[in-house]
Amino acid sequence: MTILSGLGGYARGLFADKKGPWGPAGDGGDDGAPGGGSGGPWREPPARGRRSNAPPGSNVSSLDEFLRRSRARFGGEGGGGFPRRPDRSMILWGVLGLVLLWLLFTTTWRIAPEERGVVTRFGRYSHTLGPGISFTLPAPIERVQKIAVENIQTIDLGTAGTETLMLTGDQNIIDIAYSVRWNIRDPELYLFELAQPDETIRQVAESAMRSVISGVSLNDAIGEGRGDIESRVQDAMQRILDGYRAGVLIQGIAIKQADPPQAVNAAFKEVSAAQQDAQRYISQANNYALQLTAKAQGEATAFDKVYEQYRLAPEVTRRRMYYETMEEVLRRVDKTIVETPGVTPYLPLPQVQKSLPREPAQ
Repeated sequence: MTILSGLGGYARGLFADKKGPWGPAGDGGDDGAPGGGSGGPWREPPARGRRSNAPPGSNVSSLDEFLRRSRARFGGEGGGGFPRRPDRSMILWGVLGLVLLWLLFTTTWRIAPEERGVVTRFGRYSHTLGPGISFTLPAPIERVQKIAVENIQTIDLGTAGTETLMLTGDQNIIDIAYSVRWNIRDPELYLFELAQPDETIRQVAESAMRSVISGVSLNDAIGEGRGDIESRVQDAMQRILDGYRAGVLIQGIAIKQADPPQAVNAAFKEVSAAQQDAQRYISQANNYALQLTAKAQGEATAFDKVYEQYRLAPEVTRRRMYYETMEEVLRRVDKTIVETPGVTPYLPLPQVQKSLPREPAQ
């Protein structure tokens, strides 16, 4: 209400017609100025011969008079032809407006859902603002620094064009490239505990990777052991950074490249191809052995069944086996042996046998 009443008073003073540089004007002054009023010793004499050509009831003369008085009030030519001082109330209101804007922009803070506001009082950590609208003391008493805690940041190590050589557990050298994904967990620790957080994370990642690679073989590092290596490096990095009170959460490790050095890469590929061929031959031999074993087991099972029948009727089984064996042996010969007496020996049995279709050999 005080501000509104002050603005009303200022507006009334602005449009007042009786305010002059020597006090309020009246019809009859005491200073003896001609024409009455308080015009001062240098009062401008009344204009002669200047009459308004505006028709009666026109506002032109009133507008000219208003503009003239406004220029005089804000430092223009006054009634006596001298420049006048600006109104002190205008300066006060301007200063008050600047103070209000300063208070508005240094005490009210809007924190986004993915952000946190770290408040420092005289440069020392005070508290952390959560998402929403918050208020603090004006600057420079308290300052707020917004930190994005949900953004996932990535650091690449061993990128293209550079070599990151590491020694494996079996005394081999590997060129490895990987990336680290992380975000801020505690913004106050992230700001005040580490001087260079990004560089610290990079050095911790390289140290943890070298430590893990030194305990695995080359085949594990370039083969199926990558997933285990990534998990172990992530755990080691998180443990080290927690010891530093870095306020950082490691989201994951991704190995992009794991190869021998460029100087021996071609020879290593040849060795790897030979190992794969050897593994393939071993697999084929194992498959063949399994087939022979299965076949032998099947024949042994069949022999066991024949033996059971032989034990029940030895003579019959012996004769049947003899017939089957002779049939198998004599099937591929051109001679015909007839043991039954009374059969004419001159028979073209070989030609007859040749004319008959033969069964395919098993």
